[in-house]
Amino acid sequence: MNNFRQAATAGEFLITAEVAPPKGGDVAHMVQMANCLKGRVHAVNITDGSRAVMRMSPFAASLILLQQGIEPVCQFACRDRNRIGLQGDLLGAHALGIQNILALTGDPIKAGDCPTAKAVFDLEAVRLLKIVDNLNRGLDGNDKPLPDGAVDLFVGAAVDPQSKSISGLQRRFEQKVAAGAQFFQSQLITDFEILDKFMNRVASGYDKPVLAGIFLLKSAKNAEFINRNVPGVEIPQEIIDRLARSPEPLREGIQIAAEQVQLASKLCQGVHLMAVKREDLIPQILDLAGIAPLNLKS
Repeated sequence: MNNFRQAATAGEFLITAEVAPPKGGDVAHMVQMANCLKGRVHAVNITDGSRAVMRMSPFAASLILLQQGIEPVCQFACRDRNRIGLQGDLLGAHALGIQNILALTGDPIKAGDCPTAKAVFDLEAVRLLKIVDNLNRGLDGNDKPLPDGAVDLFVGAAVDPQSKSISGLQRRFEQKVAAGAQFFQSQLITDFEILDKFMNRVASGYDKPVLAGIFLLKSAKNAEFINRNVPGVEIPQEIIDRLARSPEPLREGIQIAAEQVQLASKLCQGVHLMAVKREDLIPQILDLAGIAPLNLKS
């Protein structure tokens, strides 16, 4: 399956959504949520220990989605594996038909549910991107030829357009492009004027799709929790007040997300939708935003 890569290459408006692997052995809920997204997104992101919380391997979860006819974007974080383990899993991903990779440094251990675990961080995102580029060219991380052939992975990276340092943001973006990033998915976006500046000042010089991160806020309390606990994110007070005033805050959150999809569609090449535990509502968001179902190859 390569709908996502083909759409990205063709310059189409890209839609991805995020689904977390289970925290246990039962994949039924993950599969149910991912199946709700069929025909509405180009690919489904499977997270890799997001916020340093232990969950099922994204490698295994991505394969399960493939078996359901759902194209995954498999996240690979550097926090928990050294370069030997990361390369081995990347080779395995290619062999099993997992083509889309998102290269991440990974959240700090202390943020999660195993604060005494030992972090690895043998690599960070830019060096992981370089290793994927090497593997695509038939070389390992030491620039030695792979005796059993190259891989064919479509690799992307994360970006935070709302970073306070525009020079640091530009430098990091350029490093990731140079290292082989073919697409970018952003952190949660709340300030679309800043996104516009990022697209014009930084991303416009590179022919790489940027997907704006859109988060479904379920209530004012949910928004306040994110402000307290997610570094670098600041939900504007006007949105919190709007959710607080609404007699149906979840419905209001869906409307806000749809409005943000419309704003993003005028600025960049796609959206990455995050609706934690309510991925089934993403089709409603897209309908309200005027985004029609996709015509994807099975």
